[in-house]
Amino acid sequence: MQQTKTLVLPLAQAGHWRDYYELTKPKVVLLIVFTAIVGMFLASPHMVPLGTLLLGTLGIGLAAASAAAVNQLVDQRADAMMARTRGRPLPTGHLDTAHALGFALLLGALAMGILVAFVNTLTAILTFASLIGYAIVYTMFLKRATPQNIVIGGAAGAAPPVLGWTAVTGQLEPDALLLFLIIFAWTPPHFWALAIHRRKEYAEAGIPMLPVTHGVDLTRLHVLLYTALLFALSILPFATRMSGLLYLTGAVVLGAGFLYYAIKLYIGDDERVAMQTFGYSIVYLMGLFACLLIDHYVPAVLTLLM
Repeated sequence: MQQTKTLVLPLAQAGHWRDYYELTKPKVVLLIVFTAIVGMFLASPHMVPLGTLLLGTLGIGLAAASAAAVNQLVDQRADAMMARTRGRPLPTGHLDTAHALGFALLLGALAMGILVAFVNTLTAILTFASLIGYAIVYTMFLKRATPQNIVIGGAAGAAPPVLGWTAVTGQLEPDALLLFLIIFAWTPPHFWALAIHRRKEYAEAGIPMLPVTHGVDLTRLHVLLYTALLFALSILPFATRMSGLLYLTGAVVLGAGFLYYAIKLYIGDDERVAMQTFGYSIVYLMGLFACLLIDHYVPAVLTLLM
């Protein structure tokens, strides 16, 4: 019996494949990869070369997964205090720190190797910078240093479409930076809506999110102001002729929906609205980038058909 315990324990500490999968925050990585892929297609007048599409997406996705794993490593004590995160592999003990760290480093090394060898050096450098920005600068320092943590740290999360763009072109261009600005402005109202709903848990975990340090009312105002800023920025791809009327229509409709929830959150007292706003913000970003992609290719397709 004693021998059986000795054999089983290391396996339990190493975790199941599902634990490693959850360590990467797959839903977050999926959104990151989607915006990166859209960046690739927008950077190309025709189709993205298959090798760049597959290997660029793989490298960017692995880097995002590595950053997510490091985030959970650093935050495991705080995660154990919060209902939303206490079921993660590290707080539950399904996965130990050593195996999680090794997995995170392996993903990061694979990501950099793929991007350097098969994509281009600029994309590898920018991807590495965004990984360090999220996993180290934001998670280890900013998150606990200032209630504006998500604004400053949001730069790392706004990088994926730029990474996709540079994977295709090998250079930074104004249109890519415009995509960066849109996600940069989207991040605060997206995350602060969640923080309003989870403010008591953040307070107990000692994380100075804006609704904890400055109250819910001010946070609601910030959500509204940033949503208005986001609406204005979302029109710029049309104003700069990066996109056409099809995108503009989608941006206005989606932006009006986001403003509706932000105003409803600002003037109301219904606790459910914060999570409704958070949920819509995800739909908004995916819809907006889908509109960019559709607008980029539909006119060309219609021209060929005609």
